[in-house]
Amino acid sequence: MTIPVASVDLRGLTRKCFTGLLLMGLFLFSGCAVRPAGAPGASEPTAKGPFTSTGTKDHITASDEPEASQRARVRLELAGAYFGRGQMTTALDEVKKSIAADPNVAAAFNLRGLIYGSLGDHRLAEESFRHALQLDPADADSMQNFGWYLCQQSRYGEAEALFAQALNVPQYQDSPRTLLTQGVCQARSGKLDAAERTLVRAYALEPANPAIAVNLSEVLYRRGDLERARFYVRRVNAVPDLVSAQTLWLAVRIENKIGNGPGVADFSAQLRNRFPESPEANSLAEGRLND
Repeated sequence: MTIPVASVDLRGLTRKCFTGLLLMGLFLFSGCAVRPAGAPGASEPTAKGPFTSTGTKDHITASDEPEASQRARVRLELAGAYFGRGQMTTALDEVKKSIAADPNVAAAFNLRGLIYGSLGDHRLAEESFRHALQLDPADADSMQNFGWYLCQQSRYGEAEALFAQALNVPQYQDSPRTLLTQGVCQARSGKLDAAERTLVRAYALEPANPAIAVNLSEVLYRRGDLERARFYVRRVNAVPDLVSAQTLWLAVRIENKIGNGPGVADFSAQLRNRFPESPEANSLAEGRLND
């Protein structure tokens, strides 16, 4: 379970989920993932069998799952669904039931950390993430989520170490997501040069990911590399389903810096017409193009 700079929405618990975030002017789709016991990259199930007629260990399937583990998995899936809908109290209740059924599942404590982080209980959030990593020291999802949590607490050095640790996990398949989260955190800490390098790496691995493109565009805009910033955000705004108030507002500011009046007018009209009640539309109305 994972997750990846003003406010953060840590909800959404599918293998790959994306939710829009506005982070210090950086637009982030933060991916989060849940791997139940038995899934690739998760801890091995606790079942000790079955064995074939020759005495060799057979592949473990759902029928071999102990009853307690099954209850824990079902409760964890429910907790994830409630978390994704923002029902934090119910999600917490379900994750408690999952832990009661099987206290050895790192993903449950990882989710518990996300929930407590969303509720503002920092002591229990950190305790949960640390316990998840005690149960599974190679859980890159917990490393990423804990790293992002620490980044929100302005503990940038600790966060950077966890992102690097996650990226070094053998056969880790979600490095673009972690690089995205790391890049946003670096930008939040003011390290725009490092953020650019990290997001360029993420883009090279996953060029179709709109979150990476927009965050990279924002960093380039802040660094004054306007033509490159324009290139990346235009790729996103060219796809109607990906257009948002944040992507249009970024385009408006880039065109304004470049001095392209028609471009400013075009993207401004789209922003006013499509998202008239958004904070970005209000900023446009107030003329705060250089914020």
